[in-house]
Amino acid sequence: MRNTFMLIALSMVLLSTACNQKTKATEQKDEVVKLSDDERMAWWRDARFGMFIHWGPYAVPGGERDGQICKGGAEWIMDKLDYTIEDYEKDVVGNFNPVNFDADAWVTMAKNAGMKYIVLTSKHHDGFAMWDSKVSDYNIVKRTEFGRDVVKELAEACKKQGIVFCLYHSIVDWHHPEAQAPLYPNYNAGQADQTVVNPEFPKYYENYLKPQVVELLTNYGDLGVVWFDGDWIADYTTEMGKDFYKTIREIQPNTIVNNRVDKGRMGMEGMDMEGDFAGDFGTPEQEIPATGIDSDWEACMTMNGSWGYKPSDTNWKSSEELIQNLVDIVSKGGNFLLNIGPDGLGVFPQESVERLADMGKWTKVNGEAIYGCQASPVDRPEWGRYTSKGNVVYAHVFDWPADGKLMIDANLKVQKASLVTDGQELKLDGATIVLPETASDEFASVIKLELAQ
Repeated sequence: MRNTFMLIALSMVLLSTACNQKTKATEQKDEVVKLSDDERMAWWRDARFGMFIHWGPYAVPGGERDGQICKGGAEWIMDKLDYTIEDYEKDVVGNFNPVNFDADAWVTMAKNAGMKYIVLTSKHHDGFAMWDSKVSDYNIVKRTEFGRDVVKELAEACKKQGIVFCLYHSIVDWHHPEAQAPLYPNYNAGQADQTVVNPEFPKYYENYLKPQVVELLTNYGDLGVVWFDGDWIADYTTEMGKDFYKTIREIQPNTIVNNRVDKGRMGMEGMDMEGDFAGDFGTPEQEIPATGIDSDWEACMTMNGSWGYKPSDTNWKSSEELIQNLVDIVSKGGNFLLNIGPDGLGVFPQESVERLADMGKWTKVNGEAIYGCQASPVDRPEWGRYTSKGNVVYAHVFDWPADGKLMIDANLKVQKASLVTDGQELKLDGATIVLPETASDEFASVIKLELAQ
């Protein structure tokens, strides 16, 4: 009898466990509602402003080795200053211990700056993973004294503060023997010379590159964007790109993937050539298109000249230039992904902190003229830019007219004009707006133009 009761009890436990698992599976399945492309892109189109974070072991040398400074971005130091893989592991990775890294503080700075999403480099071209990868032990948890999962901590901090978490991932890998040829000292020879190939690359793609991205998609919650780079090498094919895109969307149907997942990008211009290519948005790099583009795009730019931390590069863009770049990009229907390069201890450079604070002050007051806005419905004026939202056009005035008269496009049938800063209504005289004597903002003053129905 005792055995019978035990069997019955065990059966009930197993049945209960199975039911719970089925319920959880059903709940998880029900949670993922596959959105249409417009629905999937909606948050990103509304956000308009995000933070790019280029960070990894390369922050330790900061672009300098034995008194020699590498040209261009400091994140390329392994290639530019001829590190062997062994020396890079010992001198760079071995000294990477970012004890001051604070995910919550990073996300707070992004949020206070008016940014709506963060894109972190999960792996750059040096091949070093910033998460606890099971595919390879060449990662921050297993190879550094720091021993913490940066991707996990930042994903959790973003979720807590309502910022969309996204990841950059390099297709190129200078550390993996099957990824590219030749290796030392010309890790990136394949960018300029398309005859440089590694016949083992398909193995790297199937057994290393794709499995690591699958890890990121399955272990760190919903990713807003998967942002690829390194599409230029001949080893990587359009067939791989389409397969990669399909794989990502199967795991996370509603994530967004940039066009560098495929092979259609036209250089730094960032937009695709004619053809059938995978990817959801174009990626102009370090430049803003002269005119609007009739498709989704995002301009990624640095604050100085380097993506990774490089203290020798003091050519910082001013807060005024960065704010006006944001306005210019949104006025042409794009997003602005502005880069930060933290140092080897995990601290944002003070110059970046100051500019983020200025951008935050501006967006706090003028955010309605950025978030959810579309491209200008008319040609850009000499004094600034226009953005639009529904029945409202926002005039962003960079150059406040000395005579106090702002000429607007006559095609805009304005019935009311007011300052965004305090709501003060301004006098309309045909296509002229009579302004106060002084500008309402030192960087870009915004006037709300309500159009006639």
